[in-house]
Amino acid sequence: MAEADGAPPVRRGTDRGIATITLDSERNRNALSAPLRTALLAELRAATADEDVRAVVLTGAGTVFCAGADLKEVAERLAGRDPGPGAPGMGEIFSAIMDAPKPVVARLNGTARAGGLGLVAAADMAIAPEDTEFAFTEVRIGLVPAVISVPVRRRLHDRALSRYLLTGEVFGAREAVAAGLLTEAVPRAGLDEAVERIADGMRAAAPGALAGAKALLAGQGAADRAAEFARMTELSEGYFAGEEAAEGRSAFFEKRRPRWVL
Repeated sequence: MAEADGAPPVRRGTDRGIATITLDSERNRNALSAPLRTALLAELRAATADEDVRAVVLTGAGTVFCAGADLKEVAERLAGRDPGPGAPGMGEIFSAIMDAPKPVVARLNGTARAGGLGLVAAADMAIAPEDTEFAFTEVRIGLVPAVISVPVRRRLHDRALSRYLLTGEVFGAREAVAAGLLTEAVPRAGLDEAVERIADGMRAAAPGALAGAKALLAGQGAADRAAEFARMTELSEGYFAGEEAAEGRSAFFEKRRPRWVL
């Protein structure tokens, strides 16, 4: 599925057994629109089904890794105009990464928010430049980070989880490493070298053993996780349809503070 301008929102290339999947919707800050989710799931499935692919690197074009949900699409859906009928939900995307038989490495080219943080947490490893900033901003726009909480709870330490989800404050890459969200933070100029070092480690691994090692790390079963994603999706949709979320979206688009800010 292409975006309105006809360009594919996701592209994929392979080099020496490493498939790189790039979110390529810069004008939309790589937000998880229906076209992007559809294309991303297709590329993830194609990459993990390819016998020549050992591992997947997920990255973004431009200066933002992923801004999360497309709020304009959300508003359309709440108005009864679903812009992407049949498109996979975020839970399905996160599950595809978490349950993939091959490792997935998030290579952050820039900021991640909301659903973008779900992608980061779902990945087996995540590398970001030291100047990258993060925030779970949902509570500041009248929402809860419900769906992304499924992979995020597997990564963040309890105290960090409480602090960042309840305050919505911005934190840096070093703090993200300490919290468990990131594997490593490196100088921006060294990002590709750091990712390539990890890729070379997986190139040296036996394919069957690599898949087996990922399975050992899987934890919660896929069926249990699917049920949790369904429950969190229902919770999320309830908040999206609420009065606080409507005010939060208005404030976001009008570039003002929501009326509840003290």
